[in-house]
Amino acid sequence: MPKPKKRGSNHQRGASGQPRSVQPFSDEDASIETMSHCSGFSDPASFTEDGPEIDEEATQEDLEYKLKGFIDLTLDKSAKTRQAALESLKNAFSSKILYEFIMERRMTLTDSIERCIKKGKSDEQCAAAGLACLLCVQMGSGIESEEIFKTLGPVLKKIVCDGTASIQARQAELYSTMECLENIFTKAYQRDRDTNGVSSTHNTVLHISALLAWTLLLTICPMNEVKKKIEMHLHKLPSLLSCDDLNMRIAAGETLALLFELARETDADFFYEDMELLTEKLRALATDGNKHRAKVDKRKQRSVFRDVLRAVEERDFPTEMVKFGPERMYIDCWVKKQTYDTFKDILGSGMQYHLQSNDFLRNVFELGPPVMLDAATLKTMKISRFERHLYNSAAFKARTKARSKCRDKRADVGEFF
Repeated sequence: MPKPKKRGSNHQRGASGQPRSVQPFSDEDASIETMSHCSGFSDPASFTEDGPEIDEEATQEDLEYKLKGFIDLTLDKSAKTRQAALESLKNAFSSKILYEFIMERRMTLTDSIERCIKKGKSDEQCAAAGLACLLCVQMGSGIESEEIFKTLGPVLKKIVCDGTASIQARQAELYSTMECLENIFTKAYQRDRDTNGVSSTHNTVLHISALLAWTLLLTICPMNEVKKKIEMHLHKLPSLLSCDDLNMRIAAGETLALLFELARETDADFFYEDMELLTEKLRALATDGNKHRAKVDKRKQRSVFRDVLRAVEERDFPTEMVKFGPERMYIDCWVKKQTYDTFKDILGSGMQYHLQSNDFLRNVFELGPPVMLDAATLKTMKISRFERHLYNSAAFKARTKARSKCRDKRADVGEFF
């Protein structure tokens, strides 16, 4: 008599060549020690009043067991399985500090990333490149990060310079040398000379990423090198303000503001010959009202270029404050803004958690050692649900009144008489 087939036998075929299902790293896994890495983390009101006690040691072991599985799956035959594993590792690395775990397995992780970049397709290469960035952020500025860069640097540079590679993959691999990046985004200058206005093509996204990465590297260059780069690019960058692509115009504008800031730091008497023409362009973008552009794009463009115009004309920067836990960080210059935006793109919603706990990031932004909060301090920061409800209701009422006043047409009646 034939044996009955086991249930679920079709779902577990690791040995038969079928792709295995990967359960992605979830926020629930990260929230045990980090109390959620989302925006509510920075708000004392987001702490819960009461909760069950958690066995942190067992939870950490469970988390590490999952991560080991994801690392093994980066060598799977299925491209979808490898990509899912890379994305899960990215989520884990952006939401938790895992220095000791990564230190023990950094060579394995580096080899897996290198293999995925060499053998994978576009999406897999993007995920592997993002994981490489997070790996360096986790390891900090020590010898280990240098070893990772020496191993992956040539591979990344080869893809950046490979014209046959996909645009998405090349965009994700842009953290390489400044010379290599210049060779990419300076092609936008050439297109401008050929067509009297940079046309929006699939290569524009690549040029934007190259320009932003180059700008970030410029902020850590010695002053003599900064002077050379300013002399080379400052008179060419304004041509990109005529690009059809909104993101290219914004990237060029913010880069110009940063270059002016660095130029004035190196030379107090810095003078730009075409200042009048440049300010006219910036003012036109800051007050752009073309009907053929979307309202959202116009609003975003006007907001950015008002700040850029103030930076170029008045040497002013609108200070921003970033809250994370009980701490505050002030972004008071374009160099700091560029650095913050880059790390925010890499870490995503885990940025605030890393600002609190990551020694490397705290060193970059000169925040000092991490602030250790004891149980008594956390208890004093707690706010009851009823108090939060009252605060949110009052804020909602005030916001509604302010917006209603702006929308009320009767407020403008006096102007017509």
